[in-house]
Amino acid sequence: MAKRSRTTRGAVNAASAVPGANASSADLPALRQRIDELDRQIIELLNDRARVVVEVGRAKLADGLPVYSPDREQAVFKRIAGLNQGPLPQKTLQAIYRELMSGSFMLEKPLRVGYLGPEGSYSHLASMRKFGRSVEYFAVTDIRAVFDEVVRGHVDLGVVPIENSVGGGVIDTLDAFIESPVSVYAEAIVEIHHNLLANCPPEQIKVIASKPEVFAQCRKWLSSSFPGVQQVPVASSSRAAEMAAAEEGLAAIGSTLAAELYGLKIVFANIEDNPLNQTRFFVISTRPARRSGNDKTALLFSTAHKAGALVDVLTIFGRHGINLTNIDTRPSRRRNWEYYFFVDAEGHAEDANFADALEEARPHCGFLHVLGSFPKAAETA
Repeated sequence: MAKRSRTTRGAVNAASAVPGANASSADLPALRQRIDELDRQIIELLNDRARVVVEVGRAKLADGLPVYSPDREQAVFKRIAGLNQGPLPQKTLQAIYRELMSGSFMLEKPLRVGYLGPEGSYSHLASMRKFGRSVEYFAVTDIRAVFDEVVRGHVDLGVVPIENSVGGGVIDTLDAFIESPVSVYAEAIVEIHHNLLANCPPEQIKVIASKPEVFAQCRKWLSSSFPGVQQVPVASSSRAAEMAAAEEGLAAIGSTLAAELYGLKIVFANIEDNPLNQTRFFVISTRPARRSGNDKTALLFSTAHKAGALVDVLTIFGRHGINLTNIDTRPSRRRNWEYYFFVDAEGHAEDANFADALEEARPHCGFLHVLGSFPKAAETA
């Protein structure tokens, strides 16, 4: 094994000396032969890696450890970023390793991930961006059902939208956290690109279907490109794609995944009014994530019934040097004019300063619950 590794490094070094501007079509057969040899060695090494993965899976199973560990995922991505000397960009290597890890989950123990369906939804797309194509996905009908399936153990993990950079916090997710015992296990930030999907030319489109929120995010483009065309709101962008696949002259606004799953053409891509549109998703689990060294913590609390209680809580976190990156508010369903506060903060709940802040803040809260500490998403998935 060691001998083959040295041979591989030599082949890679030789391959890096590819002719530049002086290369011609006469060089292609030799260059392709070198690529074929490198591919053979890469496949051998990938399967060597997979055999080690199987042993890792056995060790995890024996000790009752989870198949997916977000702290390990972050460490792998950080390590490959440090090893990469180019010319491949980091995003390419990250995508390759994302699928490698997805295949590893399958070899260790099939991983089942629940998401807000139907197939082709943006939650489905986010799930696949996070976990790759080698895990089992399970679509449910609403966000609360994702929480329920995780609690019941029908799925290993759930993926739920928590906030959109244009639309703000996702109310159904915030409400579900109030009553569910799950933990935030990881996060993913996904660029949201809306696409006009159809199987007919643009001039034949008579009706466009999608979610009301999607229409709102594409309002300017639609008014300039398809003025007067009927817009039909439906329950999901996936349902719109299903309709577009079955009905002549009907187009949908949806994801590239929906186009792939329902056999539609992308007539116009990236039609959203805000090209920076992103949605943050939480991965939820029944167990907490381990410390990674670059963590965030999600909190849920209500304030005590006294003047200035919210200011007191926020001041305490500031005094302990904790940066609060997001605050959302939801009314309590138990008492009028009582509110829940959802807070994201940098750091881990077990950090000394964080633990001290939580202890000091509790007397100022009606209740205070740590939803989870989890590795911070480094970039969009």
